Amino acid sequence: MSFLKSSTSFTRFKVLDDVKPEIYDNIEDVLRKFAITDIDDIADERAYGWTSFDDMLDTSFSESSPRKSEFVVFAFRLDTRRVAPAIIKKYVTMALREEEQKLAELGKKYISKDRKKELIEQVKLKLRARTLPVPAVFEVIWDYAHKTVYFASTQRKVLDLFSEYFVRSFDVGIEQILPYTLAQNILGEGCEDRLDALEPTVFNID
Repeated sequence: MSFLKSSTSFTRFKVLDDVKPEIYDNIEDVLRKFAITDIDDIADERAYGWTSFDDMLDTSFSESSPRKSEFVVFAFRLDTRRVAPAIIKKYVTMALREEEQKLAELGKKYISKDRKKELIEQVKLKLRARTLPVPAVFEVIWDYAHKTVYFASTQRKVLDLFSEYFVRSFDVGIEQILPYTLAQNILGEGCEDRLDALEPTVFNID
């Protein structure tokens, strides 16, 4: 999903704290510090971090500034290696049979539980090393003046990962803006009983 398309789905967050001046004044340095590191040449299963809004390969933010008027724009990139379960099963079976053959030559019959676990991990590691990570990019628009962050995803796992990383990077708390919390902000304090008493409207009448 992208904010540059004619339509998109996104999630809004409210920034709960004031951003430290040194963080906002040096936002490029903060983004570089927490930028994603490629895992193409290593066997890590996942990597994530910030990258440029305009170019997912620009982790130095040298091609375009993240500052756009009163907004800060960048992207959250998530690289994931996925090996199909059927492939893992095939190569684990082959590794176990090879191990059984070696044990048979030594007069042994069974593979120990720890050895079996070790073989499975070795197989997964080798397969991951042969699989290229798939990148996913989720754009971020931070309305600094109004303490609002727009994030181009609605996936629960991605939202949780983004929230945790945002807090760690910028040292501020954020909270997802839901319809209930939005109504609280509009109506003000003491509105909870009124909101809790509301019932859903049925638009489909049989």
